Amino acid sequence: MSAMNGMNISASGMSAQRLRMDIISQNIANVNTTRDEFGNVYRRKSVVFAEKDMTPFGDILMKTAGTAGSGVKVTQIVEDNKSELRKVYDPSHPDADEEGYVTYPNVNTVQEMTDLIDATRSYEANVTAFNAAKNIALKGLEIGK
Repeated sequence: MSAMNGMNISASGMSAQRLRMDIISQNIANVNTTRDEFGNVYRRKSVVFAEKDMTPFGDILMKTAGTAGSGVKVTQIVEDNKSELRKVYDPSHPDADEEGYVTYPNVNTVQEMTDLIDATRSYEANVTAFNAAKNIALKGLEIGK
């Protein structure tokens, strides 16, 4: 694996984690949003990752000096339709139903903050790997002096 390939893999990880942090921030910002631009209750969103250019195992096995990976990509951003929405009794709220309950998003702030810490640590790990690859390349250039 070349140093540039290692840096590209780390850069793809940083981009993916940055998007994940943006989606988490969007979820936190909409924790009390009772309706979106279409009048529906906001639903929690999450990011789905996959390996870039997945190579079959047989091809990897046949390569003698090839790479086993090429980074990560975001395949989709999905809405959480499985967990239940929160219902709060507030008959004075303009979005209350006939029984006086307001439906709030299925966003759990504690879970979102935990996910945010995880994404931040993953981003930091990619930065560390990127800097290590950069330093290895720089040391390699100093050998020729």
